[in-house]
Amino acid sequence: MALRSLDNALPASLERPRKAPKISPAKPPLYPSINNENSSLTPPPPKPADQSIEYISSENLAALSDPQNKIKSVLEELESKDWIRVCEALNDVRRLALHHQSLLHPILENVMLVIVKSMKSPRSALCKTSIMASTDIFQSFGYLLPSISEDACAFDHLLLQLLMKASQDKKFVCEEAEKALEAMASFISSLPLIKKLQPCVNHANLRVRAKAAVSISKCVSKMDIETMKEFGLVVLLQIAAELLNDKLPEAREAARSIINSVHNGFSKNNELKVDDESSATTESWQDFCSSNLPPISAQSVAKIVLQ
Repeated sequence: MALRSLDNALPASLERPRKAPKISPAKPPLYPSINNENSSLTPPPPKPADQSIEYISSENLAALSDPQNKIKSVLEELESKDWIRVCEALNDVRRLALHHQSLLHPILENVMLVIVKSMKSPRSALCKTSIMASTDIFQSFGYLLPSISEDACAFDHLLLQLLMKASQDKKFVCEEAEKALEAMASFISSLPLIKKLQPCVNHANLRVRAKAAVSISKCVSKMDIETMKEFGLVVLLQIAAELLNDKLPEAREAARSIINSVHNGFSKNNELKVDDESSATTESWQDFCSSNLPPISAQSVAKIVLQ
């Protein structure tokens, strides 16, 4: 048998040469050593800790030692870029409102406009402090607020911001705004206040409508029949009837409260006792509702009193 030639044998596989490993140069440190005299970079300074704001209750706000000088600078301090300084100025406004009303009165309109600006701040601490300032202003100047801002509409802007803050999700801001709205309803006369609140029940925001409805119900509950008649019993009835169809339970409950208050006033106007549910009173109330409301709304309103 013939042997195979060695020349035809397959060549041995050549080994692939290995690549030399790449050695990357060492990266310079982000912040060179401070001892390196040739280095111009230095580590950034540590961030200062956020200062905490102390929320002082109205009872613990003492009078200013020098209110005459403070009133000269308070507006400038309220316009400061430093929000901590603005919070301090707002507390000074609160002191002026509680203890030095005669000094604050001439600049009250401008102060209210700055308070509205502070309420719009994304800083919750600044927002809450401004709401607390509005509460103290209501307490001291509630008797003249709706009339003093009739032209500049500062009170209108303040009212809308409070309704919006009471409608948001930040709990401690929301609770403070609700306290301010309660103070507003307590210290401001019902008739001028309800005129300011009336447009707010048609606001696009459901929660704002509900908060406005609650404030209106508190105003109506304090009204006597003469004040109701001055504002308009029919207008109150129509506001309540519209709120009965609102999507939020808070607004619907406020509507029921308004209807009961109007019914009580209507009954007194007819010289009937509140607890006297005679057929004559019921028919008169039903006729009043039917003559001023659409049939479906009149039926819904009348049922609330009969329940």
